[in-house]
Amino acid sequence: VQLQASGGGLVQAGGSLRLSCTASGRTFYTMGWFRQAPGKEREFVAAIRWSGDSPYYGDSAKGRFTISRDNAKNTLYLQMNNLKPEDTAVYYCAAGAGDILNVDTSYDNWGQGTQVTVSS
Repeated sequence: VQLQASGGGLVQAGGSLRLSCTASGRTFYTMGWFRQAPGKEREFVAAIRWSGDSPYYGDSAKGRFTISRDNAKNTLYLQMNNLKPEDTAVYYCAAGAGDILNVDTSYDNWGQGTQVTVSS
């Protein structure tokens, strides 16, 4: 099983990026995004279950980020709008079978991360 994340980059504050994560090998019940900034702990960003109903967002993502998934393509997306310098981090895609979306113990597969840098 492999999770391949892409879409990161350098963007100015107020800009947008769309992250993608493709899972190979199987389909997962729960998929989500976490991020980690230098010197900080890993932080939950957003997650979504197989059905796509009731996506769940961390406080930093609410109102600005949208998570979605295409089960036919085994791909997870994160649309990030109105980006702020504090969004700068490595963003990790995660997948698993857990029911609690905002804890990393619900996920047993992790991607390699994609860097998002937001300049002021």
